[in-house]
Amino acid sequence: MDLKSLESWIFKELHIDLSAYKSNQMNRRLTNFITRSGTTSVNEYIKLMDKNPELKQKLKDFITINVSEFFRNKELFAEFEKKVREVFLKDNKKLKIWSAACSNGAEPYSVAMILDRLTPNVRHTIIATDIDATILETAKKGEYNPNDIKNVDSNALSKYFTKIGDKYAISPDIKSRVQFKKHDLIRDPYEKGFDIILCRNVVIYFTAEIKDKLYRQFSESLNPGGILFVGATESIYNYSQFGFDKASTFIYQKKG
Repeated sequence: MDLKSLESWIFKELHIDLSAYKSNQMNRRLTNFITRSGTTSVNEYIKLMDKNPELKQKLKDFITINVSEFFRNKELFAEFEKKVREVFLKDNKKLKIWSAACSNGAEPYSVAMILDRLTPNVRHTIIATDIDATILETAKKGEYNPNDIKNVDSNALSKYFTKIGDKYAISPDIKSRVQFKKHDLIRDPYEKGFDIILCRNVVIYFTAEIKDKLYRQFSESLNPGGILFVGATESIYNYSQFGFDKASTFIYQKKG
């Protein structure tokens, strides 16, 4: 299946540059996705999407992997909480945190819950970004299904969520602690002065060149001593060339 015309359409209509992604992996995924739709060619699928915004959004969700859950890889979040306590909470300072490629908001809200428990009287700055404006609206709404909250313990569930029908709504207080913004990790400039950056289960889909570019920019965006928390399949083997020390499994600390 010739995907060149689809790549051009995606760049023009969805503003996503597929050259940043691992080509063999992405081409295989796109071919399977189009085949499952029942269409027989790329051009036929493009025509369908031009008439149906819902199909267009489904493709965007598919490319950007809009999958998340609270405390994803629970044991790693426990280690992350331990590092936050060790590195930052001695001075009781207000932290500036970035949850990059935040998807449905479960990750930044998880961080907000951790910090509420560790520093109940301190309002930290938590910025959450994603390339997809539609998923950001879902994140702002803050309603989740049972699978999204499966790692939330019973105490946190009763404190931070309200059950509404078959959904669980995050509390207004936790919701107010997170600022959501649209941001493209590959094309947009990075804000500076962060103490913590989380970017998990995203860079695994990018080429080695793009990964290195992102890690370099994350390092530049962190304050000295700041930490980067990555996904459970995203070990940074060349971390020292970006100015990091390895603080723990999947957690890296900027030197200085």
